[in-house]
Amino acid sequence: MNGPQPPIDNPQLLAQLSDTELQAVLLEGVSRTFALTIPQLPPALYPAVANAYLLCRIVDTIEDEVSLTAEQKKYFCRMFIDIVKTGQHAQAFADQLAPLLSQQTIPAEHSLIRLSARVIAITRSLDAAQIEALACCVETMANGMPVYQALDLHAGLKTMKDMDDYCYYVAGCVGEMLAKLFCHYSEEIAQHREELLRLSVSFGQGLQMTNILKDIWDDAKRGVCWLPQDIFTETGFNLAELTPATDDERFRLGLTHLIGIAHGHLQNALTYTQLLPSHETGIRNFCLWALGMAVLTLKKIKQNLSFNESGQVKISRNSVKTTIVACKLTARSNILLSLLFNLSSRDLKTPDWRYLPQSHTGQ
Repeated sequence: MNGPQPPIDNPQLLAQLSDTELQAVLLEGVSRTFALTIPQLPPALYPAVANAYLLCRIVDTIEDEVSLTAEQKKYFCRMFIDIVKTGQHAQAFADQLAPLLSQQTIPAEHSLIRLSARVIAITRSLDAAQIEALACCVETMANGMPVYQALDLHAGLKTMKDMDDYCYYVAGCVGEMLAKLFCHYSEEIAQHREELLRLSVSFGQGLQMTNILKDIWDDAKRGVCWLPQDIFTETGFNLAELTPATDDERFRLGLTHLIGIAHGHLQNALTYTQLLPSHETGIRNFCLWALGMAVLTLKKIKQNLSFNESGQVKISRNSVKTTIVACKLTARSNILLSLLFNLSSRDLKTPDWRYLPQSHTGQ
């Protein structure tokens, strides 16, 4: 999209945009990262993937809205599942939900909810196989995420399995959806369908675990902890005692274990990317940019285990630019990609083989 973009909080101007323009503006408003990576995809994939991300963000908005009760969240999630499957009652959904959103929800998400009927209309314009992939992802996410609304998470999740399941609901199912869309796009990619689907869940978990580790202290301020207690039980630390003032070697040791587990998932993400045809540089770069930024974030965390706010481990714009250039230069070569990954992540490996990622069968 060329020229200045309309204000994200101006529904009249947004309503005048084409489908492609609207999705680009909404993406820019809700996620600069995906606004950067999704346009790298081939033109035949862009509408579906952009739309998929916006659908998932609508579910996220429902789950994150502080003014909604648990029952209201379940109601809107169930309603949205049916809307994505059928295309019906999208405007009623928007009319009911939009007035309930608080000021804690960002303006771009207010606009996304108000325009959700338009987003759904774009969904319904996709191929049947694409719609099915998106609907399956939304159903998994919208059914899974409310489970965690009822939990007391101030002391973390109980086990690593619980963390695996949470990551599946919020990211692994998105990975599966993307793999399905890639296979629908290319018969050559579809030859590796089963392996890609398996690895895609791990790919999603690697990215989600990286975000969880980066945002530990932001979450803690909200009284939430997504870390698994059993990992820290082995190091002798109780997550119920975690505060931004925590300075405990036992906590840092548990954090190191989790970094190693996330690294194992990102190793699977590399394998996933290497299964894609080398000439599909757009899809490879879409995957590699996310992978590269996750590796750099984990490195910053590993180098600063005593950090107490997310800004301390946020990668710089120069690091993002360097990642993009490095990925573009190596995207076609599996050998160079392995070399780059091994060099950049050599300090992240875990010596603890028990927590290497296992395949997830889904829910």
